[in-house]
Amino acid sequence: MAALSPRSQWRVFSLALVLALGSAELPAQDSGAFDLQPGDTSATADYQEQHGDLKFLQGRVEIATDQFVVTGDEARHNEATGQIEAKGNVRYRHLTRREDIYADKLSYNASSGSGTFYKVHGIVESASQGGPRLLSTDNPFYIEGEIVYKAGSHYTVHKGYVTNCEVDDPWWTLSTPKTKIVTGGHATIHRGVFRLKGIPIFYFPYFRKSLKRLPRQSGFLTPNIGNSSRFGLVLGQSYYWAINRSYDATIGGAWFSERGIATRLGFRGRPTRNSYFDASFYGVNDRGFKTNDGRRIKQGGRTFELEGAASMPGGFRGVAQLNYLSSLEFRQAFTQSFAEAVQSQMRSIGFMSKDLSTFSINLSLLRGENFQSVRPDDKVILRKLPSLEFNSRDRQLFDGPVPLWFSLDSSFGLVSRTQETFQTRRFVQRGDVFPRLTSTFRLAEFRFTPSFGTRHTAYGQRREQGSLQGMNFYRNSREFSLDIAPPSFQRIFEGPKWLGDRVKHVIEPRIRYRFVDGIDNFDKVIRFDGRDLLTNTNEADISVMNRLYAKDAATGGVREVASLEIWQRRYFDPEFGGALVPGRRNVFSSTVDVTPFAFLDQARNASPIVSSFRVRPNWRTFLGWRTDYDPLRRRIVNSSVDSGWRINALWNVEVGHHAVRTPVELSPPSNQLSTLVRLGDFNRRGWNVAVRTNYDYGQHIFIYNATQATYNTDCCGFSFEWRRFAIGHTRNENQFRVALSIANVGSFGTLSPRERMF
Repeated sequence: MAALSPRSQWRVFSLALVLALGSAELPAQDSGAFDLQPGDTSATADYQEQHGDLKFLQGRVEIATDQFVVTGDEARHNEATGQIEAKGNVRYRHLTRREDIYADKLSYNASSGSGTFYKVHGIVESASQGGPRLLSTDNPFYIEGEIVYKAGSHYTVHKGYVTNCEVDDPWWTLSTPKTKIVTGGHATIHRGVFRLKGIPIFYFPYFRKSLKRLPRQSGFLTPNIGNSSRFGLVLGQSYYWAINRSYDATIGGAWFSERGIATRLGFRGRPTRNSYFDASFYGVNDRGFKTNDGRRIKQGGRTFELEGAASMPGGFRGVAQLNYLSSLEFRQAFTQSFAEAVQSQMRSIGFMSKDLSTFSINLSLLRGENFQSVRPDDKVILRKLPSLEFNSRDRQLFDGPVPLWFSLDSSFGLVSRTQETFQTRRFVQRGDVFPRLTSTFRLAEFRFTPSFGTRHTAYGQRREQGSLQGMNFYRNSREFSLDIAPPSFQRIFEGPKWLGDRVKHVIEPRIRYRFVDGIDNFDKVIRFDGRDLLTNTNEADISVMNRLYAKDAATGGVREVASLEIWQRRYFDPEFGGALVPGRRNVFSSTVDVTPFAFLDQARNASPIVSSFRVRPNWRTFLGWRTDYDPLRRRIVNSSVDSGWRINALWNVEVGHHAVRTPVELSPPSNQLSTLVRLGDFNRRGWNVAVRTNYDYGQHIFIYNATQATYNTDCCGFSFEWRRFAIGHTRNENQFRVALSIANVGSFGTLSPRERMF
């Protein structure tokens, strides 16, 4: 059910014959065999007879130029015109294109490069048009043809076929009564038949194919044929339009027998050397699926994506990314990607930026949409139309024993927030300025980095006792922080041979203190982004980083094989200056930079203890484990594990487990196990199998399953996939997809190369 890219469309049906006839130039096999200059000809035979310019040759005939060699039982060569007539075990070898062709008879003019081959068979090689996911083989292309006409770079092949399989019993062949070829340009097939094991699979009355290394040829793409338990029979077709060298478009659609019509459009271009854009649209006019009581529930919708960038006048750079989704239900029902199906956020942004020394200017337009559920109105929309930022990274003001740096973070713009039960004015003014001074000094082996800043924010609207008021108000705060870097501790050990000759253990402690004061109106602030989450706080961070390095004495290479970091934040003001509301989810700037999981629903003196463990003893094995242990609840509230083990060159196993065990008021509970098991690889001969699963312990079901199996022969591969989606009440579906890959040519089918798991 997946659309194929233009480069992978229909290569198998025409490219092979063309490539077989010398469309790719490769290094000469017989370099140095003949010391001939351009225009020279050498002719040898057991018997030669000369009549003026006409030479007759018999017995082990060999006629050579700097470009090709012709051998045979007998030949006639006109030295004045360059005409060669040969018959009997004729062999034609091109020295730069590696053509090695046999024929019963040959009539060829060396001067004009034109001629006729009769009863042709032989082997050739060629450059591929495929990408990194192309099935490859060392087999050359084998061709047969009744007659081949050649005129410069133009060929006409009559009654020919080609394959790159073992000739005695080929898996596939492509035969055609007539093919017209322009080397390096295009090929036109008339009444072509593609066969698998002698069985006709495809028939084409007329087909035109580009032969360029990176082809951009207008034409119809591979038909999309598939089956789904939810959509029924699927028939799709697309047309690729190469408008010119800078623009192209794809226009297509699909028919779902059980649901309706889908439309897909794509348009991309590169207007100038320093600019580009890529836009796509996908929509479904859905008839709906039938429920048990006979009702139809429609899940159709539209999605639009646009991204681009360009160099602007005055040294500015512009970037745009536009994403529109009509409903989350539509995405979950019709997307072909599990990762996309569970993505509930859409973000559109356009900005211009310019750097001046340490300063930067950014002008942006932003729209963020967060779907809370599949209900159409259950979403939060945030807008910044527009927002101007003027910032400066640390800029040194004074040097010396106690240096001083200045930095600035400022933003001015119009913002708004809309949700089901809450809506601000269309344009709410907000200005925010945060200048800061930073210094650093050493005391004994300790490094101290103090910083002081003031933040001033003005709002054009505020909250009063749960309702919105159109009155301005101001927020002014003072912030002091002190980073302390104690000396690190390290020790070197004799390492085990499987790890390294030397092992170094390093311990790096860190302490950070932060004090923010002056915010006594947090409940009046409307939340638009992270700037609005600032509260009074009096806190300290304590962290310890352990690193384990291994060194190979033979190469001198050093690598980090393991690390363990543990950190926690202590709150000396457990109510955050009165901003905390007990019994509900509270999110402050003092909590989001500790852990991405919400934990604050009551006054507390400390955050959860967060640990991050990573280990990679060798290239075969890795393990990462991140946990949040909450002393207040006396359990691990969040855990995320990712691991992988490459057993050998064939077997690969990956396992991940992700769990959220906080109270439901803070975050919805989650407990899921993901696995991936792979045997083989993309290009391995024989059977290759991969299985991916996502199991939800809360629902006791597999919410996603995908099983792929590929059988590769010496010249082609057959791929099969079964997928199952189980996403709530929105989607419960089985899919079956297939693909055929032709080695060194490409693939076609409903399973595209980018969606394969190996």
